[in-house]
Amino acid sequence: MLPVQPPIKPMLAGPVPGIPREPGLLFEPKWDGFRCLVFAEPGHVRLQSRTGRPLERYFPEVVESVGAHLDRPAVLDGELVVIGRDAAGERLDWDLLSERIHPAASRIRSLAERTPATFIAFDLLALDDRDLTGAALSERRELLTGLGLDHNRLRTTPVTADPDTAEKWFRVFEGAGLDGIIAKRSNEPYAPGKRVQLKIKHSRTVDCVLAGLRWHAKSEPGTAVGSLLLGLHDEHGVLHHVGVVGAFSAARRRELASELAGLITEDDHPWLGEPDGRRLPGSVNRWSSGEQPWVPLRPERVVEVAYDHTEGGHPARFRHTTQFVRWRPDRDPESCRYEQLSEPARYDLDSVLSGAADRRDRSDG
Repeated sequence: MLPVQPPIKPMLAGPVPGIPREPGLLFEPKWDGFRCLVFAEPGHVRLQSRTGRPLERYFPEVVESVGAHLDRPAVLDGELVVIGRDAAGERLDWDLLSERIHPAASRIRSLAERTPATFIAFDLLALDDRDLTGAALSERRELLTGLGLDHNRLRTTPVTADPDTAEKWFRVFEGAGLDGIIAKRSNEPYAPGKRVQLKIKHSRTVDCVLAGLRWHAKSEPGTAVGSLLLGLHDEHGVLHHVGVVGAFSAARRRELASELAGLITEDDHPWLGEPDGRRLPGSVNRWSSGEQPWVPLRPERVVEVAYDHTEGGHPARFRHTTQFVRWRPDRDPESCRYEQLSEPARYDLDSVLSGAADRRDRSDG
């Protein structure tokens, strides 16, 4: 029996504004996928999500690869990713990864063949009959590297102790769809559920149209704002819903309810009426069977928000909830267009896995 048994809360990271320079740190790429712990022993492989749920039924190709190539009992921590391919090359694809969580077994089998996942290992919690959670990261990393996980659907993340190399990785690896950099202290034991690691994520700002709001779920409607609904115009001038901004204090939520009350409208709003193909708030998706209520606002105000990633084909949307930066009374709502969104230069994904930051994607010439 493995000395570490599921469920295990994975070790977590807290945000910092830049690449830290303290001695004794190890730096890794921050993979943009599903956190996953692998519990492998002869004849039996289990995959656990960050929240403790089993994942093996959704990723049978990863279970098969682990069983075929890992010949010692082990518990691994890492990330499940799906690699998408287009005319410019390969990059991580969050949309394809999200589609892998499906209730139909036939659909899972089909997707496992069409969009197979890869497990990127970055930590080792147990090996054979030894519990490694109390060992230093440097020792765990050495043992992980010794497993030789460089196979189809099973890889080991690169690592560097040089902050200058980490800075370069941060700049160029984003072009392969990565999320930033993780910094870990080399003498640190594994701390389940604790935010003791450091993460440095990409962040940009964009000016968006304020086009709606949702009331705070725990307040009387009309008294406190829960989130603001954001829009961007495409090349045809069509306003699409791209995400929300929230995380306001209780006092600010009440202030916003009063401040925005005069913009509430039921007439001539671009997101009301019959669907016409644009992205709309509150649409039904595979996670929710109903629409979330929202209140239309006259699209007259512009807000600057910080975001990390977009997802989906054109017109895209923000992956995560954005962060409020400031109001932009100097901006015309019609000028808030998709062309503001910056895209990093493409980068060769194989180079990321080898830790090379000097090999450009073949599409760059």
